[in-house]
Amino acid sequence: MKMHLTTAAAGLLLLTGIGAAAAQDVVIEPEQETVIKEYVHKQPLASIEVPGIKLSVGSVLPDTVELHEVPNVKYRYVVVDNQTVIVDPGTRKIVQVIE
Repeated sequence: MKMHLTTAAAGLLLLTGIGAAAAQDVVIEPEQETVIKEYVHKQPLASIEVPGIKLSVGSVLPDTVELHEVPNVKYRYVVVDNQTVIVDPGTRKIVQVIE
């Protein structure tokens, strides 16, 4: 009985750790943020609409939304509802909304 409780407790701790790691925010380094903001300012895009998507960190953009490259930065950007959003191209998750 004690063995089962220990195994269950270990499993719970493992799941808690995985959940906490998945919930961590992506932090864009200040230097990268400056590069992104300057590039976006110089390369403005027309705003698009994406019905049913809340523009917040963690929201996932559909594959139909074209993401635009920022040179030498791993993130992409797009303008949705007149707000520039920075997106992780691998997951298509919004990592930052630029006001």
